[in-house]
Amino acid sequence: MAIEISRAHFEELVDDALDEIPDELFELMVNVVIEVEDTAPGGDPHLLGLYEGIPLTERDTNYSMVLPDRIRIFRKPILSICDTLWQVVEEVHVTVVHEIAHHFGISDHRLHELGYG
Repeated sequence: MAIEISRAHFEELVDDALDEIPDELFELMVNVVIEVEDTAPGGDPHLLGLYEGIPLTERDTNYSMVLPDRIRIFRKPILSICDTLWQVVEEVHVTVVHEIAHHFGISDHRLHELGYG
């Protein structure tokens, strides 16, 4: 049975996960916003988070005047796979790290190897 958590509480969990990112890495995150949304695009129940943008590893001297990259964390899909608050905390952490890693140019394949799949 899935757990229910208010959007405000879920946003706090995302903030807590961001607080766990080492300052040295967080300071390198350039031109990126992190948002919480209730559902994934197209209502995809399996999509927990999404990175949209140009990874830092692909930016060159022509990178300017662009909209911020977006990291979106999807509340309802995460809640649908969790039965306890502890599981939500863990899944939010994994999803936040996973999407931030994409901002740094780390592939899904490598993330799965590292346990952030």
